[in-house]
Amino acid sequence: MITGRTQILAHLGVPTETFKAPMIYNPWFDAKGIDAVVVPMGCEAENYPDFLRLVFRLRNIAGALVTMPHKVTTVGLLDEVSTTVKVCNSCNAVRRDSEGRLIGDMFDGEGFVRGVLRKGRAIAGASALVVGSGGVGSAIAASLAKEGATRIGLFDVNPASAEKLAESLITHYSGLSVTVGSNDPDGWDIVVNATPLGMKEGDPMPMDTDRISSSSFVGEVVMKREETAFLAAAKARGCVTQIGTDMLFEQIPAYLEFFGYPKTTPDELRRLATIEY
Repeated sequence: MITGRTQILAHLGVPTETFKAPMIYNPWFDAKGIDAVVVPMGCEAENYPDFLRLVFRLRNIAGALVTMPHKVTTVGLLDEVSTTVKVCNSCNAVRRDSEGRLIGDMFDGEGFVRGVLRKGRAIAGASALVVGSGGVGSAIAASLAKEGATRIGLFDVNPASAEKLAESLITHYSGLSVTVGSNDPDGWDIVVNATPLGMKEGDPMPMDTDRISSSSFVGEVVMKREETAFLAAAKARGCVTQIGTDMLFEQIPAYLEFFGYPKTTPDELRRLATIEY
């Protein structure tokens, strides 16, 4: 039930049809008796800078969840950002502080890393290939480096994006080995599709799945369906895989703390969620 006291968490991005967060947050808010609601808001890229400022003028705005294609744009619209945001130049959570300033953080990478660790895979000392150097790919690469990965490979259809991310990683993690320009998954301990490929039927694979080793841990960020063709191909090769929504469940406890809500666990969120594909 939405009341006059309901706090709004705006979920900003396009297309909203792929959003899963409302089906996780809202059942949890209801179960905990918290008068708050996540509302999808499909804002186009050209309108986003003005819209973000306006939505935070609402008295009952609790914060914003930011997704594609706005994560990079958001950084330049904020008054203060976390170190993680500075590393990956991407932001997926915004709140307003007591002085009215917009504060940003990034939890995509933390969510992905927590999922890998929960499945029993070590990241410290491992190598990782991240295909896609946009907002989510940058965050995942930054969090893998923070967790102790020693070698990271980056690939993006826009080579300049991968090069820029590589420079940022090396600046903040001097002992890290970073290579750029190849999406060949052969020889990597962890392989990540951090591109939108897989959202639509008939999308090409983000890499040659026949080159993925059966010992590789393979992760996905696409959430439109539980198992993409990419993950199905990796699973067929014997790989341990991580679906896109796993990253979401793992990062939400960190989000909630950022917005000032009570603590929870991924298991509690999964139990209450009403995810549909």
